[in-house]
This record gives sequence, structure tokens and C-alpha cells, in this order.
Amino acid sequence: MNFVPSYMGLHEKKGLGERGRLLAKFLKECRLCPRGCGVNRLSGETGYCKSGAGIVVSSAFPHFGEERPLVGDRGSGTIFLTHCNLRCVFCQNYDITHLGRGEPISPSEMAGLMLRLQDMGCHNINFVTPTHYIPQIVSSLSEAVEKGLRLPLVYNCSGYESVDVIRLLEGIVDIYMPDIKFMEEVYAGKFCNAPDYPDVVRKVLKEMHRQVGDLVISADGIAEKGLLIRHLVMPNGVASSEAVLRFVAEEISVDSYINIMDQYRPEYRAREYEEVSRRITHKEYLETVKIAKSFGLYRGF
Repeated sequence: MNFVPSYMGLHEKKGLGERGRLLAKFLKECRLCPRGCGVNRLSGETGYCKSGAGIVVSSAFPHFGEERPLVGDRGSGTIFLTHCNLRCVFCQNYDITHLGRGEPISPSEMAGLMLRLQDMGCHNINFVTPTHYIPQIVSSLSEAVEKGLRLPLVYNCSGYESVDVIRLLEGIVDIYMPDIKFMEEVYAGKFCNAPDYPDVVRKVLKEMHRQVGDLVISADGIAEKGLLIRHLVMPNGVASSEAVLRFVAEEISVDSYINIMDQYRPEYRAREYEEVSRRITHKEYLETVKIAKSFGLYRGF
């Protein structure tokens, strides 16, 4: 049986447009993320993430550096969106997320980008940091579907999401790919100005998993639907890796697909903070993998 993306069901019921309208209401007094800035983005105001009413894209291309089930042999159709609602001090893409380097595009142009990536043979459409642009993305989706889009959608985010918004994405997003960055308020506050991050990410991952379940991979090795979790190992234990992995195993699923990442490097302002001013050691990474296995986790790392 051929894969059918989740949004096709809503499209056939004429529900995509309604979801887009519901999400657009969040822009008038912006509460798309837990910061709840309350600015009117439709009139040109900007809040913490610095985003306005339109979409700004940094790049779009077949990405071969993502997880193997996303990349396959033809790449993940990755659309890098500018700005970010978390704005970590160690961000490796700070020129995009903090400085906002990119080009404004219309909803029709966004639909065209999705279709172009599909025509290039990509296995999915992978939105990187979509949180603050999700109403515009969903609005553009209807046009893309009308013109033939049939790829699964990947919601590639920091984990700092509004549960209310994520609920409105049920039946639209096929693959959720959140980070779990921290489980301690002190570090989430110090490095992301979001001390509530640990509480938020727990609720968000549970909702994502409720919607899509564990990651489903086709016989060809391609991700079709489910939750794919990322956790970046950081120096000096600031990422609370043991607590993160315990949470995933005990409160999400031991069958969770989790990418334990070893590529931390001190970018942007990280060298201003002693705890995160160096790369991780090989020992720190191996210890984290060992902890994951001790909790019964086995997929992804």
C-alpha cells in the first residue's frame, strides 16, 4: 500500500483551510509559543522571535545531513526558516535564527518550494524552526496539495512549543522531530531565557507522541510517520542527559527513535559561559549512549 500523508484526510474534508484560519488568529496577539508575547504581528509588530506577518526563508534544498530515515537516497526536502522563539546562546545557525538572514516569500512561493523539493525526489518536506511561522505554512499547504504535494511533513523544532498549537496540527504533521535540550530550569533559563522549557517540553512531547506514535519506517528504510527525538549532548552535563533519557523511556516509549547527537561546538556567544565553552569529550558522549541503553532505549543512536 502506498503511503498517504496525514494532511490528505483533512484536505479531502475541506479542513486544511479551517486549520489555517484558526492558527492565523494566534498572530493578532501572538501566542504561537510559550512566550506569549501578545504582539500584533498582522500589523507589523514583532516579539521575542523577531518575526512578522510574512514568511522568511533562508534556504531550501535536499539535505543529506539529517537522520538516515529522513535522508534515504534522495535527501530530506529541508526548508530553513529564519528567526527562532528559543534563541539559544550556543546556536550553531545563529546567522539564521538570531540575525534573520533570509528572503521573504509569499504563501504561493512557499507552496512552490514544497513542490520543487518533491519534484527533485526528496522523501519529505522538512520545516526547520517552523514554530513562529506555522499559520503561514498551513495556509500555503492547501495550494501545494491542490497542485500535487504528497510527501510527509516533518516538524523540526526546538521543543519549546505551545501545546494548543500542536493540537491544531493533528492530522497535518506526519513526523514530529523535536529537540529535548534541558531538564533543569537553571540551564534552560541561563542559555535560552526559558526556565519553563523542561516543563513545556515534557507536555509537548507527550502530545506529539499521542498524535503520531513511535517512528514508523518503511521497508525501504524511509520514515513515514511518528516521533523522532533529538538530544544534543553538551559539556559538563548541562543538558541533563540522564533525566532526558529517563523521561523518554519512562513517559514516552522505550521504542522511541532518539538521535543522541555529538556535534556540540561553542558557537555564537557560548564562549562567554564557562560551562558550555568547549566541545564535548568522547567519554561524555559514550556515557550518554550507555545511559540510554540502561533505560532500554535502542533506536536511533
